[in-house]
Formats: sequence, C-alpha cells, structure tokens
Amino acid sequence: MKFYNRENEIATLQQIEKSSKNVAQMTIVVGRRRIGKTELLKRAFTASPVLYFFVEKKTEFLLCEEFSQEIRLRLQEEIYGEIKTFKALFAYLIALSARRNFTLIIDEFQEFQKINPSIFSEIQNVWDANKDKSRMNLVLCGSIYSMMKRIFESSKEPLFGRATAKIQLKPFTISTLKAILAENAPKSTNEDLLVFYMITGGIAKYVEQLVDNKTFTKEKIFAYLFSDGSFFLNEGKDVLIDEFGKDYGTYFSILSLIATSKTGRGDIESTLGFDVGGYLDKLENEYNIINRRRPFGAKEGSRLNKYSIEDNFLNFWFRFIYKYRSAVEIGNLDYVRNVVERDYETYSGLVLEKYFCAQLIETKQFSAIGSYWNRRGENEIDIIAENEMEKRLVFYEVKRNEKRINLSVLEKKASEIVKKYPDFKVEYKKLSLDKM
Repeated sequence: MKFYNRENEIATLQQIEKSSKNVAQMTIVVGRRRIGKTELLKRAFTASPVLYFFVEKKTEFLLCEEFSQEIRLRLQEEIYGEIKTFKALFAYLIALSARRNFTLIIDEFQEFQKINPSIFSEIQNVWDANKDKSRMNLVLCGSIYSMMKRIFESSKEPLFGRATAKIQLKPFTISTLKAILAENAPKSTNEDLLVFYMITGGIAKYVEQLVDNKTFTKEKIFAYLFSDGSFFLNEGKDVLIDEFGKDYGTYFSILSLIATSKTGRGDIESTLGFDVGGYLDKLENEYNIINRRRPFGAKEGSRLNKYSIEDNFLNFWFRFIYKYRSAVEIGNLDYVRNVVERDYETYSGLVLEKYFCAQLIETKQFSAIGSYWNRRGENEIDIIAENEMEKRLVFYEVKRNEKRINLSVLEKKASEIVKKYPDFKVEYKKLSLDKM
C-alpha cells in the first residue's frame, strides 16, 4: 500500500529536524501498535543522516553491537574499541553531534525498562550535561502507551520534562479512509465503507492488510477476517498483553463487557462481582483505551457516565472474537462469522453513529459534540452538536435506513434540552447510510 496522509506530522517533524541544526531536540512519538509510527519516521527526515535503533529484547551488549554497526553504516564514523553499554554509546553520539547534525530514532524505547532500567537515568545525565553543545535530533518512539506516559510524564522519572516536543499519532481520518477506498475500490458502496471503517478504525496496518489483499466489500472483509491464519484473530491479544501484563485477564473481561453494551460501572460490577473502579481509571487514564462519556450538557461530576472502547477494531475484537474465543480456538470460524452476520444490523448501526460523530468533528464547525440520555436511560439522542459562537444547536438521529427516522420524535426527545438554550437556533437532521 502506498503512503497516505500524515502531511501535518511530517511538516512538524521536518521543522524539528531543521531546528536541531542549531540546538538539540528531543521528540517523543507515541501511538498504539500498528498505527504507522515507524513508517512515518522513516519517511519524515530528509535533511540530515538518520540512525535508526530498534530496541529488541536482547542483552544490552548485543544491542550496542548492532547500534555500533548502524553508526558505521549510516554516518561512516569509525568506533574504536568495544562499546558494551548504552550509556557509553549515547555519550559517544552526543559528543559526535557537537560537530555534526544527525537524527537518532530509538524505536520501542520503552523496552529499555526490561533490558536495563537505569538506561533512562543514564540518558538523562548525558543529555543534561551535553545538550547545550549538541545538535542531535533525538526521536524517542514507543507503542506501549502506559510505559511511555510514565517515562516522560511522571515527575518521579528521570526523563520527566526533558522532551522538547511530543507527537501522538492518531488513526487516519474519515476523509483519508474515503480517499483510500475511492482510489483502490472506486465501485465500493457505503456499506463497504462502513465495514472498512468498522474493522480498521483508521489504523494504518489494518488498512494495509485489506488494501494489499484487495479486500474491500463487506463479504470479502468478513471472509478474510474469519479465515484460517487470519492476521486479525489474535490481534487483540498481540496489541494489549504487553500493556496489561499479568492482569490482562481482568482487563479483557471488563473490555469484553463494555464491547457487549454493558457500558456503566454498575453493570460491569454486577456481572463480575467486584469493584472495577481502579481498573476503569487505568483503562481510561493510563492505557488510553476507553473513554468515559457523560450526557450532553451534564456537569463534570455527573454519575451518568458510560464507557466505550475508542478503538474500532478492539471493540469489534472484544465483541465477537474474544467473546467467542472457544469457537475460534477449535477452528469453528464459520460459527463466529454467523454471529457477526446475525448481529450486524444492530452493531453496524452503533458504528454508523461513531462514523458521523468523527465526520462532524472533522468539519471543525462545532464547539461540542456528544450524545444524550437521561437518568432512566431514556430519551436517547444519537448526536448533539453545538456551535456556541453562532448560538446554533443541531440534533441528529442516526439510522441505517433513513425511512425509519422520525424527526418529530427527535424534537420531542430534545425538548428539555432546547429549553436550556433559549437564544440558540435549533435544527433537527437525519443521518443514514445514504449520507456517508
């Protein structure tokens, strides 16, 4: 698959690279696995030589051996003697950067924690002592969000406050996904677009899997997804087990319940039989996997919270693949696919709401976008969009089939909210599969 989008990120990284010619830069790049961080970094830097260090699970000595070879190859600099520690290697590079500008990318940076945790403080000491003379463009990249956040954002950690820039790589936008599908499958339908969005969520690796295999229709995507040896079957585990460690079973149980519409803390606790507050807090704030939503207009301390899995693929994986893992393990993939087909109308309707929310956000027309439900879980409104500056409020009803939308019912459900915005112009609109 060709390289899409990322113009803004590339422009930012190239500006940082330019600045490093005069003063050392330390940039953090984070994002979930498969989102395309490494490919972005390999394409972004063009004005200076680039060293690329990938932190594998090896001994520090073996890593230093590999990194020394990279220095000889990319910078044509000879290293005399044997460098056995990363501290010595980094000190050598910092000294070298005082006389020549180059970019150093350290990928999967958080893995140093498992190899030698003292490396973080060693980098800090060398950096602090030499950065004023250095012209290094240092880029530290990681895919385990919780560890990268702790390394750089915890005041107790040695590298806290050292970064000069941070980039959090996001999934492809709706407009980019539409462009990819239009270019690779110009005859695709809105249904195909919905499934493409539902499975990939804009994650570059998942998009690449479908594009490279010319899998664009709903039927072909499901056939590919539930085929023997499918890349996607173990993907949820592959992405999250390193994040959660030995507690992954508990976290997986919670995420499975959220994916199957048990979105309130009370619902989750009544099913599992124990307090999940700490787990939910970590999933939201440390792992960045779930989002706590409150009804449109509700105050910060509202107890009407609902939780959702932000990542489209992970939500699908927990809803169908993890939930029916026994069938997957015995190879009965047809059974799981039949469950997906059975539940598709309802499930894809929820994905369609998320699609239109993302599309409205992309327009940059509104100051707030959300959904609404009351204390009894009634009067649900799919999307409410507010433009505070223009004093404009738009209520949207989302259904796969536009004929099933009744705007008079929507007006009735919205009446209590409208009373709170007496000066606002109010609109009621339909969104359906045909409007994608």
